[in-house]
Amino acid sequence: MAEIIQRDGTWAFDGSTVRITPGLHRSVPLFRQTYGEVAVPLEAVSGVAMEPERKRARLRLRLREGADPLLQATGGRLPDAADPYRLAVDVDRTGVAEYVAEEIRRALLLDRIPKEPAKAYLLPGPPVPVSVRSSDGTVSFDGTRVRIDWADTSERVKRATGPRVIGLGDLVGVEWLPNSGHEDGFLRFVTRETVFAKLPPEKDPYALDLWGSARRDLLTALVATAVTARLPHPSTRTATGNHEADTHGPRLAPAVPPAADHHDVLLRRLRELGELHRDGVLTDEEFAMTKAAVLRGF
Repeated sequence: MAEIIQRDGTWAFDGSTVRITPGLHRSVPLFRQTYGEVAVPLEAVSGVAMEPERKRARLRLRLREGADPLLQATGGRLPDAADPYRLAVDVDRTGVAEYVAEEIRRALLLDRIPKEPAKAYLLPGPPVPVSVRSSDGTVSFDGTRVRIDWADTSERVKRATGPRVIGLGDLVGVEWLPNSGHEDGFLRFVTRETVFAKLPPEKDPYALDLWGSARRDLLTALVATAVTARLPHPSTRTATGNHEADTHGPRLAPAVPPAADHHDVLLRRLRELGELHRDGVLTDEEFAMTKAAVLRGF
């Protein structure tokens, strides 16, 4: 067993798995503490590096492309401090860190782990159900459907559409960009109907506009990852970018079944959208797309 324990966290390697546990110190980012312990199988690893810095060093685990739904969902856009595959190492512990890194390298050679992209996710992603409250609303995922409940501060157009419920079978992808604190981010759920949509995140009823606490909004990557882990792997996509299994798949019914007592709610939301359109808040295209989203929800 090769192990290094630091304030930033712990790495332990038993020859087949790198077990990464975040530290409990307040300097450890909220995202890493919430994401929790990660067990990385050796076959998901492409390499390991020691990166010297001015007063310390960092261990970095490099994963094979397509092996981890977290890296797939975030596209490498996680801030360095929130990256669960990095470990800050004190100067007096660099020797131990080098030993751990060398043990991982040796195992990669002995087991002849391939470096080409993985054809399936080798890590499971966050457990479900998972729910995150962001600046634009609360997004949750139970393993079969995504639900978005808008905040009071969300755009009127979103609140007019009501809660958004999206079945996993209707999704073709997830797009995520972090809120940097200087520029807004977003979490967008891409469906068959909205794959070519161009609505900005603040008006898109399938997207959360991330503009508040960057620390808190970063947790939306948990939902993005949990959903990504349950969608077809990128290796199954055709050259056009669609999933082969989705190309001619059955069209699912709306996530919220029609009901007589929903009629008044539907009319009210359509009236609200009409008012937003007349007031110039929504363009013709935005009005048509948002109206269609409301109708699909009923």
